[in-house]
Amino acid sequence: MGEFGLIHHLTDKISLKNSSTIKGVGDDAAILDYGTKQQVVTTDLLVEGIHFNLMYVPLKHLGYKSVMVNLSDVFAMNATPKQVTVSLAISSKFSVEAIDELYEGIYLACEKYGVDLIGGDTTSSLTGLLISVTALGEIEPGKAVMRSGAQVNDLICVSGDLGGAYMGLQLLERENEVFKVNPKEQPQFDGYDYILERQLKPEARGDIVQALKTLGVTPTSMIDISDGLSSELMHICTQSKVGCLVYEEKIPLDYQTKRFADELSINPLVAALNGGEDYELLFTVPIADHDKIKNDPDITIIGHITEAGTGTQLVTGLGSTIELQAQGWNPLKEEQ
Repeated sequence: MGEFGLIHHLTDKISLKNSSTIKGVGDDAAILDYGTKQQVVTTDLLVEGIHFNLMYVPLKHLGYKSVMVNLSDVFAMNATPKQVTVSLAISSKFSVEAIDELYEGIYLACEKYGVDLIGGDTTSSLTGLLISVTALGEIEPGKAVMRSGAQVNDLICVSGDLGGAYMGLQLLERENEVFKVNPKEQPQFDGYDYILERQLKPEARGDIVQALKTLGVTPTSMIDISDGLSSELMHICTQSKVGCLVYEEKIPLDYQTKRFADELSINPLVAALNGGEDYELLFTVPIADHDKIKNDPDITIIGHITEAGTGTQLVTGLGSTIELQAQGWNPLKEEQ
């Protein structure tokens, strides 16, 4: 059934009962209305052995990332994060000093983004570490940007570059395997600091949300890229009831991403389409806003929205088209 199939199975019978619930399940965050401001709420669960490997993920980085993945969802709604709660399930192998290190990263993320840590819960675990973070943000009524607003002929844009986090993970996994064979062998990370940071210390793109406001551009739809570009494009197209054409040659890739992909004989495009964890923003804007965004060095136009009948298509460098598939991160995918 997979993650998204299970989510649909569990939530398709939900009936909203409160007028204050503007948007429930189905987007990067829920939207609640309490008068002059609307509140967005999102939560993520990180499980040891599924989402992170403590053999190579420093606890401080893990704490920072656990907050960041939630703030990214808030920014994807065009909202401003204000508070987080943090809940932990901890096994007996963790000392107080280790948990302090985890919280150093959590506090650093909150400080950098001006977010208050307002509560949470702690309990024991028999198998390892579990982290659950809930983020709350606010937005003016009518200003939220959801996945369902893309219109035919809108431009498809991404922030930053893609595939780096996935290639950083491949580097860490490679060196971890070397360590298992020879613990005295020093890891070979030289020249790959950028993709390591993309995996271990991602940044939520609140700067892009602010830049769009400064440019006078309001996205018609938006989502953060946590599961890979293909999956996120399909979310927008499905919920907006449209299709898309994106161009291989337009997808932004960093030099280190391409270099390490070449070293491992991986097509870097595959990393961008299916790797996930980049936490960049994918959004659509009216074609009339082209001149406003074309010169921003951190925004790349990669395609445009089409009629639904087109499907979600990748146009290759040779001009052929390939139907995109949701092959990104799926924690509930059955092992083959």
